[in-house]
Amino acid sequence: MLNTTKTSGKAIASKINQRAYAKLLTEALPAVITSKAQNRRACAIIDDLMSKKSLTPEETQLLALLGRLCSDFERRAYPSDVEPREHLAALMEERGLKQADLLPVLGSRSAISEILSGKRGISKAQAKRLAVFFNLPVEIFV
Repeated sequence: MLNTTKTSGKAIASKINQRAYAKLLTEALPAVITSKAQNRRACAIIDDLMSKKSLTPEETQLLALLGRLCSDFERRAYPSDVEPREHLAALMEERGLKQADLLPVLGSRSAISEILSGKRGISKAQAKRLAVFFNLPVEIFV
């Protein structure tokens, strides 16, 4: 099976080892996510994969699959008429994140606090970084 993924802006084609990928799928048991508990579990697997220094092609494929499943669930669970800061707060709660976990994304504790309290909006640059961090469409944060 030939797989094309994007890594650091460059398209790469890699051969997926079917047995290795099947083993990862058996361990992760990905499925359409219908509950917050399932989403937390998938997000935990994503976090584990993203904490690795490098991923195999099979892990990259699993990461993309789980990211899509989480994204689809979160789009359904958090309708677009919700304020961006409310989306952010819900995502943080859902994933067990603290404000300090967003320091690399938003830059300072005061910025995070002001955004969550509604004193400040999310800038376009911050929205883009949040979208990458949460693996969600940028529109959720603008």
